[in-house]
Amino acid sequence: MKTVLVFKTSVLDNRSVKKLKPVLNKLVTKNGDWNFDLEDCDNILRVETQNLGALTISKLLRKNGFSCEELH
Repeated sequence: MKTVLVFKTSVLDNRSVKKLKPVLNKLVTKNGDWNFDLEDCDNILRVETQNLGALTISKLLRKNGFSCEELH
């Protein structure tokens, strides 16, 4: 069963998304998907996954210089 995780981020533009694309693609394997909604005031990241937790994704973004907070 897939889970959708939603995060508020500090990713502001497509240049930043391109920077994160390789690491997110590696983390979210063929059974998942991810996307940013930069039109939203919270710069939303949605991750559809079967096996990742929110903490793993948050740590990845922080390691790459962005804030990331799971929304419930």
